[in-house]
Amino acid sequence: MEQLVEYLISYAFLAGSFFPFSSELVMLGLLGIGAAPDELLVWATAGNTLGGAFNYGIGSLGREEWITRWCKVSPERLHKSLSGVRRYGAWAGLLAWVPILGSVITVAMGFLRVRFIYAIATVAAGKYVRYWLLIQAYLQAAA
Repeated sequence: MEQLVEYLISYAFLAGSFFPFSSELVMLGLLGIGAAPDELLVWATAGNTLGGAFNYGIGSLGREEWITRWCKVSPERLHKSLSGVRRYGAWAGLLAWVPILGSVITVAMGFLRVRFIYAIATVAAGKYVRYWLLIQAYLQAAA
């Protein structure tokens, strides 16, 4: 079981970054085989938040051409996200759980040098709520 939880952590990191993975599917699979929901919630949130921190780091490099090339983000999507992050600041991190958009938001937060501690706090909060809701939905369906 510990190996499965370790797998989820690394998988959640990838899902939280701009790499195209779905930690939700892994979490549902682990819940299905009896993994502890509380542990999954903590580790999936931690791994996915670290993936967001990785994106923040890429964005903080400040090179738009690198971001569009390495993160596969179109310049239009990047500029749209930049305007949203400029408007909402660290609060934009609450939407970092949204597939694809979340990665762009975390990159934009780094690009705009949003204070890291606030950025990661809101990213973690949004991802925690997403996983908590997913676990609750699973437990309700399984009951």
